[in-house]
Amino acid sequence: MAGVVRTLSRCLLPAEAAHDDRNNEKGRGARERDVDQERKAKRRSREIDAMLAREKRSVRRLVKILLLGAGESGKSTFLKQMRIIHGKEFDQKALLDFRDTIFENVIKVTVSSLREVWLFLTPELSVLFVSSFVNLKTFFVVFLLQSESVKYFLDNLDRIGLLNYVPSRQDILLARKATKGIVEHDFVIKKIPFKMVDVGGQRSQRQKWFQCFDGITSILFMVSSSEYDQVLMEDRRTNRLVESMNIFETIVNNKLFSNVSIILFLNKMDLLVEKVRKISICKHFSDFRGDPHRLEDVQTYLVQCFNRKRRNRSKPLFHHFTTAIDTENIRFVFHAVKDTILQENLKDIMLQ
Repeated sequence: MAGVVRTLSRCLLPAEAAHDDRNNEKGRGARERDVDQERKAKRRSREIDAMLAREKRSVRRLVKILLLGAGESGKSTFLKQMRIIHGKEFDQKALLDFRDTIFENVIKVTVSSLREVWLFLTPELSVLFVSSFVNLKTFFVVFLLQSESVKYFLDNLDRIGLLNYVPSRQDILLARKATKGIVEHDFVIKKIPFKMVDVGGQRSQRQKWFQCFDGITSILFMVSSSEYDQVLMEDRRTNRLVESMNIFETIVNNKLFSNVSIILFLNKMDLLVEKVRKISICKHFSDFRGDPHRLEDVQTYLVQCFNRKRRNRSKPLFHHFTTAIDTENIRFVFHAVKDTILQENLKDIMLQ
């Protein structure tokens, strides 16, 4: 009925009145469109706010762990262990890459050992040397380098040399390849997201560390505890343990990490046990007090050295002696470390 009235009105009213009526209808239509668009905009805004809130909660829950330390301290091996322990298997491509790395490791050890030996041989002794060391295994036994992987690969050369050789988990853990750039791995542990970041420890790679500092929950600082008698590959002069202490001092006293839990991993415990029996730490660290061939004395000294580097000692120095190639050892240690990290992270979330 109302529609009929409007139609009759248009016919009977003057043209000006009909024109005004059409304008009013257009105005109502425009207002309705504006209201509809505003409603959609508000709904979209609420959706964006909800998405941002979810992302914020996710970021707050994310546990980001940065692995730091000098080269060859065991960071990459620790990350491999995390993959093994938490069920992230290596695909076929990764296995083939590790196989190539293992071959390269064996060849490099052989070549570097030969080079060092050759420098001290006269022509006469060279002939005897070549005739005496036809078997590569025998060569390794006599000229074993200071590397945890050499002994292992020595015992497994026959298996590694097979045409259909595929690296085992232990082979992968002992394969040595310097990290270049930034390597990240994500894990979900008891419904909590973890991101672990590994960066190269060599001097040339350390400028990349600053790219990883945003949003850090914890730093695992790794040290090769057995290297008290070794020097850096980079300059053949600086003691490796001294280098690690200097890096630790820079990290632990940085204001950026005042609210970040820093946990010290004194790695390569298996090699430290062997070395303490044979090589006195006193020759390289004159301030050592105690029995240089007693493991407990050496361990206490190492912890004290790193603890002294901290300007703020109001909190205890969380530390663990580890063997990164031992899966059960890392499983046990990380269980304890994880609880410490989560407790510290929970405190930070409560304060936000």
